[in-house]
Amino acid sequence: MKFILLSGGSGKRLWPLSNDARSKQFLKVLPSKDGSLESMVQRVKRQITKHVSEEDIYIATSKSQVEILKSQLGNNIHIIVEPTRRDTFPAIALAASYLYSVQNVPLDETVVTLPVDPFVDDEFFSIVRDLETVLKLSNADLALIGIRPTYPSEKYGYIIPAESKEDYLVVDYFMEKPNEEKAKQLLKENALWNSGVFGFQLNTIINKIKQKGLPTDYEQLLHSYFDLEKISFDYAVVEETNNIVCIPYDGNWKDLGTWNTLMEEITLPMIGKGIVAEGASNTQVINELDIPVTVLGVKDAVVALSPDGVLVTTKEKSPKIKQYVEDQQPMYEERRWGSSTVLDYTKTEEGLEVYTRKIIINSECNLSYQRHHKSKKTWTVISGLGEFLLNGSLTKVTSGDVLHISEDDLHSIKAITQIHIIEVQSGIGPIDEEIERIAVDWQQISEKHISQT
Repeated sequence: MKFILLSGGSGKRLWPLSNDARSKQFLKVLPSKDGSLESMVQRVKRQITKHVSEEDIYIATSKSQVEILKSQLGNNIHIIVEPTRRDTFPAIALAASYLYSVQNVPLDETVVTLPVDPFVDDEFFSIVRDLETVLKLSNADLALIGIRPTYPSEKYGYIIPAESKEDYLVVDYFMEKPNEEKAKQLLKENALWNSGVFGFQLNTIINKIKQKGLPTDYEQLLHSYFDLEKISFDYAVVEETNNIVCIPYDGNWKDLGTWNTLMEEITLPMIGKGIVAEGASNTQVINELDIPVTVLGVKDAVVALSPDGVLVTTKEKSPKIKQYVEDQQPMYEERRWGSSTVLDYTKTEEGLEVYTRKIIINSECNLSYQRHHKSKKTWTVISGLGEFLLNGSLTKVTSGDVLHISEDDLHSIKAITQIHIIEVQSGIGPIDEEIERIAVDWQQISEKHISQT
């Protein structure tokens, strides 16, 4: 069995903590068993690897999420990168073509696709493994997992069964997000919530790719990806498939996609600097800034602070935040090597762009060996010890050192201990999109780009 985890999202429903580079699945706010905080994607990886080998897990995602996935899950995970977002069918098709033409996975292999962020019990992933058995027993084209509803929700799609077999249900039809009255009626028909988990033989999707006139070769599909229709897997595949079965699941399952649902799973009233004081009942604060926050007498509220902004809302109204958030460049990004926070941004009338950032590079991590054609940078090392590479010349750096990087200078830095840097970057814009990366791995950089004289 192969497992494709779909990692997407625009990051607006949990603003200001989430953004285009850090969607909800990457927020480290959930309590783990050892008392630390973990993200949804870390939780899911921890759970699923209890039941399947990490070698069989692939993550389909956009370019903007690659760095944070490596930061939170390590560099050994299989990542299939979409060059642009085209909805779930193109993402699954690209992943399937990779399995087929690059990994040489047999066409009769069972493949399961699932979201990267369900909040479920460990048992759920045992049920996911059962999809392979059910596909073989039923000879179905698709096998799904349906959630036993706990209330008539308007937020989820529904699976309506036609008949019940010993190990699965035969699916009659689907209904997308009905109103509450219709949802009540569907519950009487033993309908299930659609979990977004799909199992199928690889051959099913490869044939669908062929039917749509698309190449099954990974490199060819990647090359034409920008021209693909934006369409969901549900519309492109599920609605055109008749032979579908479903495994019901009775355990805990939640979509922590809004502040009020997320806060139900966060036990702490305050994460970060600050105090939730008297009279602030059922109020929770998440503060990512280095300034204290005090909340008095505010009930049933969420207060969230990050470099991207500040949110103060009642839990009841919090799901509406998405309609008020405009697209903006993320001020905070978690990277494979650490993190970057924009402290200030200025653009002059002459078009000069100036970014001031706080950069944290974790111990034994490094920036890529890179250069900028339109901008120059000054790094001031605040703390830590590292090695600074400039145009092939390697020097040791520590707190108090000021490093100047001109246009077209090849440069990198490796942290021996965790390094904190204040970076001022200036140039005629757009300067934040013109990085030329020569190498990423420090061993490769050392062998090929450090002068031996």
